[in-house]
Amino acid sequence: MPLSNAPAAVGINPESYRFLQDYVYRESGIVLDGDKQYLLEARLTPILRQRQLASLNDLCALLQATAEAPLKRQVVEAMTTHETFFFREAAQFDALRTTVLPELIQLHQDTQKLAFWSAASSFGQEAYTLAMLLLEMGLGGWKIQILGTDLSTQAVERARAGKYLQIEVNRGLPAAYLVKYFTRVGLDWQLKDEVRKMVRYEAMDLRQSMRTLGPFDIVFCRNVLIYFDIESKKKILTELRGTLFRGGYLLLGGSETTLNLANEFERKMFGPAAFYRAP
Repeated sequence: MPLSNAPAAVGINPESYRFLQDYVYRESGIVLDGDKQYLLEARLTPILRQRQLASLNDLCALLQATAEAPLKRQVVEAMTTHETFFFREAAQFDALRTTVLPELIQLHQDTQKLAFWSAASSFGQEAYTLAMLLLEMGLGGWKIQILGTDLSTQAVERARAGKYLQIEVNRGLPAAYLVKYFTRVGLDWQLKDEVRKMVRYEAMDLRQSMRTLGPFDIVFCRNVLIYFDIESKKKILTELRGTLFRGGYLLLGGSETTLNLANEFERKMFGPAAFYRAP
């Protein structure tokens, strides 16, 4: 039974769809193909209910008529994907633990400094996974810098809080890590301060200049380039290369590659895991 304040319909006409395509691309770089009406309906229907709007057409009209920043930000936030979990793409973290991090530790033994960037950090699981892994490897006394950035300010706020639902800690997080690095708070799990203080989170659009960032030993930019067009991908990859130390590594998602997009990287395989090295 629908709620009494639910919109009567969420359908969208072609003109409004094109407007939303252009709007979302302009504000976030996210490309919506011609068959993504179902995605718009799923992501934006809660805004329709909140604003008591009858359809996506009405939402488009409101966006065109108003300069209200919170509404515009709300639409962009709704269209941003936040799928993530602890130790996502475990083969990459295995390669980090067994091969890549030991190599970097040896290289930086004199300074005992390492720097990392989680470039699409979402709710923080990726950056915190790295932090816990570094602690497990005995690097608690090193000068560790981990930066987490995301387009979504709401995601950044959640990441900073370091509090997770039971279902979120059930996804990928080993039980030993949960016991060691989390505290039960009601029905949720709070990450301990020794891990949280290792990561700094900021809101950032990957299409902006990255010249002030880094240099980093490893940059995670996983499962985000798939949402951009080819020219944006090329620009982002070039910018990412500029943030890496020589010999540093870029990590992409399992379905992503630099092939035909960037010549600045050397692909290296560690078991089944692909890493992209900055020569």
